[in-house]
Amino acid sequence: MRSAVLVLMVLLSGCETKPSPNGRKFHSVFAHEVVETQTGIASLYWQGTRTASGERFNPNGMTAAHRKWPFGTKVRVTNLNTGRHVIVRINDRGPFTRGRIIDLTPPAAKAIGFDRRMGLARVKIERLK
Repeated sequence: MRSAVLVLMVLLSGCETKPSPNGRKFHSVFAHEVVETQTGIASLYWQGTRTASGERFNPNGMTAAHRKWPFGTKVRVTNLNTGRHVIVRINDRGPFTRGRIIDLTPPAAKAIGFDRRMGLARVKIERLK
């Protein structure tokens, strides 16, 4: 029994809580380390049948297109007008329109509250480790 308690204490010693920006505490296992940040315009996109990564485009998926970040990269996209955010996975290349930094699938755009009339939003994107 003593050894089980000791093992449990050792395992838990690596876990800590850190304050989040809004004052709440969260477990470090659920925290994402931000590698790089960009701010700009996100657009809504409808792709053909295949993405640049070779996988089939899923218009209902939580995926995105970015010009340079590697396929499979997790990205937190925050709408600067609504404060809402979503985590998506990069699986395509784009956008190729000047001034835009990321293309989002319809469900990802809806999750952060895109302006439906324009299909655009001012966002901050954070590349997660």
